[in-house]
Amino acid sequence: MLTRIFALFVKELLAILSDPRGRTILIIPPILQLLIFSFAVTQEPRNLTLAYLNQDAGRWGFELVQRFRAASVFTRTYALDGAQQLADTLDRQQALAVLVLPDDFSRRIEAGEPADVQLLLDGRRTNTSQIINGYAQRIITDFGATLTNGAMAMRRTPFVVTRHWFNANLTFLWYTVPGLICILSTLIALVVTALSVAREREAGTFEQLLVSPLRPAEVLVSKALAALLIAVAEGTLILLAALFVFHIPFVGSIPLLYGTMTVFLLSIVGIGLFISALSMTQQQAILGAFAFMSPAVLLSGFATPIENMPAFLQTLTLANPLRWFLVLIHGLFLKDMTPVEVWSGVWPMLIIAAVTLSAAASLFRHRMA
Repeated sequence: MLTRIFALFVKELLAILSDPRGRTILIIPPILQLLIFSFAVTQEPRNLTLAYLNQDAGRWGFELVQRFRAASVFTRTYALDGAQQLADTLDRQQALAVLVLPDDFSRRIEAGEPADVQLLLDGRRTNTSQIINGYAQRIITDFGATLTNGAMAMRRTPFVVTRHWFNANLTFLWYTVPGLICILSTLIALVVTALSVAREREAGTFEQLLVSPLRPAEVLVSKALAALLIAVAEGTLILLAALFVFHIPFVGSIPLLYGTMTVFLLSIVGIGLFISALSMTQQQAILGAFAFMSPAVLLSGFATPIENMPAFLQTLTLANPLRWFLVLIHGLFLKDMTPVEVWSGVWPMLIIAAVTLSAAASLFRHRMA
């Protein structure tokens, strides 16, 4: 039996790697997506424009404007000529934020009275606006601490020191690139397995499998092993890029990483084989793979926190293997998760893998009967 499985396993690898289109799918899209997600898809505020309307002629208004202009988050700042330009500046998206200082700003500070400033933000970019608001609050707080009254207030108020664990500088690549190991290996495993049976049908070799002495379980195992090997190799390639190209720190255990990756990919392979057994053509298989891929990524917590989703969607994510592996891979990269902590995310994936592989085997056995 092992000889037959190995022979079919080699045949499956050769069928995938000898096809020029298959090699292109395995190499080009993952590299392009790695570059796009790493450099283009980012929530870090960069290259932002600030407009300001300083109606104050005193030193404190000038000082506050200079602090905003010196902030690294704003690469371009410019002054407005009057209040009539405020609405047009935001409406035309010429600036994400507009700082407005009233004409009595310095006078009120000198008199020891509360002095207000106005910050107008473009709400069409909600996430970036919230981040910019946090930067602005910090700049204004630091500015207040330099004033005499502000310094006295600081001495009466507890001072908060913020430290970010596991990612001290909040570098977005440290979150994105490890997650891509999960997403891109999922894509490869899905595509390879979804196309396997459909390719046999289109090539006319599926009927040969039906009359061969191979049992359905042997065919299923050989196809699953081929997809698993290719997906692990793809994950290794992205892992090497994370370590040596993007310099993402890895403080966990490599054996634990590959162990969890194998369990995770087994669950994805089961889904891919199930789609493949249902599909009559490779086009149907590709559509089925992407029909699963899009909601799986959205419900994984990669783009939006699971805690922000409705309760019924949070329950649905429990059956999503990406949700569990994403937590594990970030923990292994940045936190050095212990085997006990890793096991808490592995056993749900083992259940998912058992269910998906059993469903795929049942459908595959029915199709070959």
